[in-house]
This record gives sequence, C-alpha cells and structure tokens, in this order.
Amino acid sequence: MRVPALTVVTFLLPVAAAGAQTVTHLDSVHDASQVDSTTQTHDAKLGRDAADRMTVAVRVAGGGPYRFVVDTGADRTAVARELADRLHLPEGPGATLHSISGVDRIRTATIGQLQYSARSVDRINAAVLDAANIGADGILGTDSLKAQRVQFDFKRNTLSISSARQRVDDEPGTIVVEARRQAGRLILTDATADGHGIAVVVDTGSDLNIGNRAMEAMLRRKGLLDHGGTIELTSVTGARIPGTYTVLRRLELGGVTLTDVAIVFADAHTFDQLKLNTKPAMLMGMNAIRAFEKVSIDFASRKLRVLVPKGSERDDGRLFAAAAGSLGAGPAKAVHQ
Repeated sequence: MRVPALTVVTFLLPVAAAGAQTVTHLDSVHDASQVDSTTQTHDAKLGRDAADRMTVAVRVAGGGPYRFVVDTGADRTAVARELADRLHLPEGPGATLHSISGVDRIRTATIGQLQYSARSVDRINAAVLDAANIGADGILGTDSLKAQRVQFDFKRNTLSISSARQRVDDEPGTIVVEARRQAGRLILTDATADGHGIAVVVDTGSDLNIGNRAMEAMLRRKGLLDHGGTIELTSVTGARIPGTYTVLRRLELGGVTLTDVAIVFADAHTFDQLKLNTKPAMLMGMNAIRAFEKVSIDFASRKLRVLVPKGSERDDGRLFAAAAGSLGAGPAKAVHQ
C-alpha cells in the first residue's frame, strides 16, 4: 500500500502483513528567503485530505483554488509539476532539495502571485515536484507564510499567521515549551522518551513521527523497544528508505506528556541536515501534535505553545486529550503535569 506525500499511516498493518506502507515527507530547499516580523494577523480555513493532512485553499497566478499542504518545516513552497505545466509557470533557478532520502538538484517555477485567505505573496520560486509524490497541488512553506508565529486551531480548523511583535495572551491551560531554532525549525531539548532525554523537532508537514537510529539504539539498550513491523518512507523525489515502527509509552515535552505515541525509526537525511544523527532525536509529526486543541509555533521567541482541550479533566486532576494517528496502538493521550 502506498500513501501519498507528507502523510501518516493512521493504523499499522499487522506484523505478518505482506506489504510495507509508504509515507513521504518534504524537508526544505536550500537558500529560501527569510520570514518577516511585520506580518499582520491573517486567518485561513484549514482542511483535511483523506490522509488527515492539513491543507489550505491557494490561488496560483490567478488560477484555482488549489489544495496545498501546510508545512512549517519546509522553508520553500512547492508546486506540483503537473500544475506548473498546466499554468505555464516560467522556469526559475535550479535549487537544492533536502528530503528524508538525501540531497537532490531540482527545478523551480516562478509564481507571480500566490494567494490564500486575505493574504497575497508576490514572486515565489517554488520547488517543482511530481504530484504523485507530494499527494497535493503544492506545499505551503515558510517563504509563503511570511510570519514569525503560526497557530493551528484544530477545534476551529483555522491557521493563524501573525507577527512576533504582536502580544500573546495565553489562554488558561496553555503550556509553553522553550526551544532552539536551527535551519528554520524549532527543536525542543526539554524532552524525554520513556524517561530518557531526546531532541524533538517540531514538524507540521508530516503526520508521522520519525525517530533516528541513535534514539532507536538508546531504547533498545534500555529494554524499551518493541518493534511492530516494517514500513517504507518515500521522499518527495520518489526515493524510498526502509523503517521500523513501534509505540513509545511516554513522550514528555516540558510540562506535557503524550502516551502511546507511534513512531517510525529510519535513516532519514533530515537528522544529518540538522546535525542530530548521533544524538537521540525525533521529528514530531501531526499524529502527536493533534493531541492538542491549539498549537502555536513562535519562530522569533523560539517557543512552542500548546493548549490541552477543555473539558478533558479526569478525576485524578490530570488532563487528557485524544490524538489521531497512533498507528493502531489505541488513541494517544496528552497529559498536563
């Protein structure tokens, strides 16, 4: 079974299943433009496709709307080759793409104007990728978001884009997790997997959690690793890498604990790119992030804000929230400590 680009497998096949499942993921394109700090707040309606990915309606060069996946981990917007050819978008300069499978030289197309919600972005050199590999009409990266703070409201199904200069009034129950920024991503260092320290990279572009081999080896040494089977990851370039999946009992992020978190271990190039290949680390995808009602990624202040859903308090005073994409292990839980 093959799952389109940037997707997560929501439920695992049994261990005895004959075929491995396939997911894909885009990381970044080298030398993308920097985000700004003056953007006024804009809201865009979030949608979901069959693979449970976050999408927004985007107009490209006056045409559309088209379905673009939102990826705050991609510093360059991408457009499907078929759409670029259909709209006769002019050829842009060549670019270097970093994906989970490695580094590739790719072509770009120049988009004169890109619009979503009330926002318009002029002249973007978008990476050109096959629609079959990205599973959408395009990918909305941070060069199009042009903001220092991005908030996903899963209850209202909205994406809010605002400037870091605007004041943040945290709602009751909001947990703030400190992070560092590297290669356009937020990396959480106050994190543990089953009680052992790891680095966690926030990755809204994939519904899948991916761990590196160093994390896998650490859990194996501690006797905490139970493999559930094999899975296959496919890059947006079409290249494939093998992986193995399991379920973490506890993933702690600052004052929040996620339980029963599905994860795939693979030799993803992303960890090399972020210089995390020798340290236990994981990419936290949407199957963990969706445990919360709201998630705010603040690039300027290097903070992740999460809001636990209201009305989820149990008798023991802890807060729980169901999360999607636990890969057959039962719903993941978010615990506010």
